[in-house]
Amino acid sequence: MRIEETYSHNLAEELLVLRHQTLWDEVQQVIEGIDASQLRTKVSRERTRRGRNLYSPVELNKAFKSAFNALGWYDWRYQFWATRDQEVAGEIYAAQPDEQKSAIERAGHVPIMSYNQTDFVKDRIAVEVQFGKYAFVAHDIFVKHQTFYVAKIIDAAIEILPMKEMEMQMSSGVPYYERDLMNLMRQNLSGPAVPLMLVGIAP
Repeated sequence: MRIEETYSHNLAEELLVLRHQTLWDEVQQVIEGIDASQLRTKVSRERTRRGRNLYSPVELNKAFKSAFNALGWYDWRYQFWATRDQEVAGEIYAAQPDEQKSAIERAGHVPIMSYNQTDFVKDRIAVEVQFGKYAFVAHDIFVKHQTFYVAKIIDAAIEILPMKEMEMQMSSGVPYYERDLMNLMRQNLSGPAVPLMLVGIAP
């Protein structure tokens, strides 16, 4: 596969090149090492694409997982405690999990355990590879990456998406780079705070 386009939000590219060049090189190595032609294994049942062989999100995810794991990248789960109390939630969202739990209990509420999990993390860089439904990208960018950044687990995040030319050869509802580039740029400098590299890939 190849990287077709990139977009650097909040100085992500500068941070990756100056402080994490080896990791950025590894991400590019993973992408370039995947042979997408072997992953057109999903036979479509959709009316407009019935019988066509499409790129399989399941097989693509397996290929990325295997390649990233081989280089020491693994999924990471960040646990936190939630509450219905808006005042308490506003005070503790950036605190450590044990501090969150204690503050909620002191306020007389029952802490609700929750977590966010990202695909791959290594040396303070997070990577999400998104071939699921398009709505998941917003969750990645504004919830997962932001959570890990606020918790000081990562310095920057990378979101890998298919280009439109690839999305057209997948099932309906899959995200694509061009749409999420527009969605991200609409936010201007108001968010997300996390340095983020949007990466568009093609076969």
